[in-house]
Amino acid sequence: MGLQVTEDAAKWYIEEMGLEEGDYVHFFLKIYGGIKTEHPNYFLGISVGLDVEIATKQEVGGITFYFGEKDAWFLDEFDMKVIMGEDEVEYQFTAK
Repeated sequence: MGLQVTEDAAKWYIEEMGLEEGDYVHFFLKIYGGIKTEHPNYFLGISVGLDVEIATKQEVGGITFYFGEKDAWFLDEFDMKVIMGEDEVEYQFTAK
């Protein structure tokens, strides 16, 4: 599976971040602060724009969600699914 973003989650990003069709959402890894992942040493960060070379992507609702080449190793170890929770998106990580 790698990266999966549900339609409801994509709609949340569009509304909350003011995204328009053709925009990019970049998921990246960082050592301190951010969204907790299953990897004990890394957190997830998010930016808008095409910042780096795309390693893996999924287009939903006209928005391209992606991981760059530098962080592609993460999806070799974990699948990441972004779903809509009660009030905001939630991130599910499953070890491979």
